[in-house]
Amino acid sequence: MSADAKKQAEAGISETTEGETHFGFRTVREGEKARLVHEVFEQVAGRYDLMNDLMSGGLHRAWKQAMIDWLNPPRNARPFHLIDVAGGTGDIAFRFLDRAGASAQVTVCDINDHMLGVGRSRAEAETYEGRVEFACGDAEHLPFPDRSFDAYTIAFGIRNVTHIEQALADAYRVLKPGGRFLCLEFSHVAVPGLEEIYNAYSFAAIPRMGEWVTGDGAPYQYLVESIRRFPDQETFKRMIAAAGFGNTSYRNLTGGVAALHSGWRL
Repeated sequence: MSADAKKQAEAGISETTEGETHFGFRTVREGEKARLVHEVFEQVAGRYDLMNDLMSGGLHRAWKQAMIDWLNPPRNARPFHLIDVAGGTGDIAFRFLDRAGASAQVTVCDINDHMLGVGRSRAEAETYEGRVEFACGDAEHLPFPDRSFDAYTIAFGIRNVTHIEQALADAYRVLKPGGRFLCLEFSHVAVPGLEEIYNAYSFAAIPRMGEWVTGDGAPYQYLVESIRRFPDQETFKRMIAAAGFGNTSYRNLTGGVAALHSGWRL
C-alpha cells in the first residue's frame, strides 16, 4: 500500500472489541453490519453489473469465467446442483448453466431481495427458467439441509458477511462429501509497483464513478474499504482449511487484485 493510502487507512481503521466488527474502515456493532451491507446493495442493485464493468475495466468478466473454468462443471447428463451464494444478479449462475450439461441446476441465494429481483428478471429474459431458483438467505445460516449441493460458489460476497468463519462453516455443511468450494474475491496485490497504482485508482476513482452512475458514491467507498479489510491470500486459505476443507489452494488473478480460492468437502 502506498504511503498516502496507508495514512488514509490508519486514519479510518480502528481496532474492534468483543461484539464489534468492521464496516469498511468504520467500527460498528456486529448486529449492525448486515443491515448496513443490505442498504449498500439495495442502493446499487439496479446498476451493480454496470459498476462492476466500470470499476474493473471489464476484468470481472474474465475473473468470473476463470472461476467457472476451474469449477469445470460436468457437461454430461449427470445431475449436478450448484449453490451460488451472494450472487443475486445471476452472473455466476448463468455462466455455470451455459457451461454445464442440461441436467445441471443452480440455486442462487442472496440476502438482498433487490439483487435477487435483478437476477429473476434476467433469468426470465434469458430463458433460464426451470434450471435456476432464487432464494433469500444469509450466507452464515443458509436455508438448506446438510449435504444438499455438489458445489458452492461465492463471488465478491464473502468479505461482506459479519462472520467469515461462520459462512465458511455453513458452506461446508451444505456441500455433499466430495463437493467443491470456490470463492472469488478481491485480494492483496502481489506485484511490486502495481499496488500503488491500484490504491490510487481505488480511492480516487471508484467512489466518483459510483456517484456518477448511481448518484451516491458512499456505497462504493465502503466497497473499496472492505477490500482492504479482507484477509490476504494465505490467511484466507488457512481459514478455509480451518473450516474443514481439504486440498485448499488459490490462484491470483491480475497480479493479486483478485484471487480464486478452492477447497473440497471431506
